[in-house]
Amino acid sequence: MGGHRLGLRPAWDVMHTGLVTITFFDHEIETLPTARLRELQGSKLTALLDQTYGSNRFVTAKLDAAGASAGDVRTVQDLAGLPFTTKAELLAAQVEHPLSTNCTFPETAYTRIHQTSGTTGTPLRVFDTAESWDWWGHCWGFVLAGAGLTSEDRFFIPFSFGPFIGFWAALGGAEKVGALMIPGGGRTSSQRLQLMADLGVTAMACTPTYALRLAEVAREEGFDVSTIPIRLTVHAGEPGASVPATKARIETAWGAKCYDHAGASEVGAHSFECQAQPGGTHAIDSEFIVEVVDPATGDPVATGEEGELVITNLGRIGFPVLRYRTGDIVRVDDAPCPCGRTFTRFAGGVIGRADDMVVVRGVNIYPAAVENLVRAHRAVDEFRVTIARSREMAAIVIEVECRDGVDGDDTARAVRASFESALGLRPEVTFVARGTLPRFELKARRFIIE
Repeated sequence: MGGHRLGLRPAWDVMHTGLVTITFFDHEIETLPTARLRELQGSKLTALLDQTYGSNRFVTAKLDAAGASAGDVRTVQDLAGLPFTTKAELLAAQVEHPLSTNCTFPETAYTRIHQTSGTTGTPLRVFDTAESWDWWGHCWGFVLAGAGLTSEDRFFIPFSFGPFIGFWAALGGAEKVGALMIPGGGRTSSQRLQLMADLGVTAMACTPTYALRLAEVAREEGFDVSTIPIRLTVHAGEPGASVPATKARIETAWGAKCYDHAGASEVGAHSFECQAQPGGTHAIDSEFIVEVVDPATGDPVATGEEGELVITNLGRIGFPVLRYRTGDIVRVDDAPCPCGRTFTRFAGGVIGRADDMVVVRGVNIYPAAVENLVRAHRAVDEFRVTIARSREMAAIVIEVECRDGVDGDDTARAVRASFESALGLRPEVTFVARGTLPRFELKARRFIIE
């Protein structure tokens, strides 16, 4: 079945709650035997290198540095002989050339420029041809169909798109699936809620933070979200949708299933959560080669061990990345997925960022783990965490805002007890008045390191 159509097959879910429908973007590809998937990856890798070696200065330099030519890299296993690619190298490449030395074709071949947010430094620009932009939509087709989106859905994106690639690409995916896409930019949260009700929105894509914020606004203003026939939400930009407590809170707030997705401007939309929801995401193996390595040594880790996700994209000929170090921490789960897909599984999705992990009194801590502990307390509306490393002994300081009618001091004590039980740490938890902490629409900044 072609990737521009939906294949549906019935499957029993793992909880035996009844017959569910698993939606595929390309059933044949998504259920290929692993050996066939590796062959497909090898053939796409060969085509990529044949088109880029000698034409793309960045890729050519990578292979030359390894003493290799395009003909020497023909299989997934051959990739291990090539050096990694880093974001710092891509940033340098855009300084050395008006576009980037990582552009394969002349400037006239490119039809789109996007860039990263630059929240952690200089924005990285990325470039797409018409063909690679179609590939972006194709990848998002897997993401959206994997969550159950079909041509019968009304799909809402509540943001102005700007230069950031994610929501533009989501639009491309919605077009592939055939859903009706409804833009929600240029409106307040209140106006977006009313628009969703008026147009009968059934699906939404946004950051986990904004899904919770929109629900908070509805509660504050007495807006009944049950007037919106929403049945699924898709999230990216931060790990919230794979954080169990945050996922549960989003699903409760909206009365809809919540799905995770991960991607990057420089790589593509590379993984998604399926309707079976066994706790994690699938890599889109037909479009990417994924590796998991030790962040310190770069050596492969064993299946089931945590490591840094390294990705080679296979369909973006005009702006490829070979063995790109994403900085995301994942863990491969090789157990079969109840959905029937053979794509690689990441248990728990993206666990955290390699550069986000902090050590407090000998305990390794990721922001997602902290969020899960705090969000598990239903009384907490918003929070902020400060890692005070400037003190003689590093400490965790947590500020919490609570819902109206809740004893904030009792909640603070309960949060503190959760941390003691789960991590063996005793954070400083304080209750602050409602409205004290900032609210966010895109990526939240709740974690501060001093």
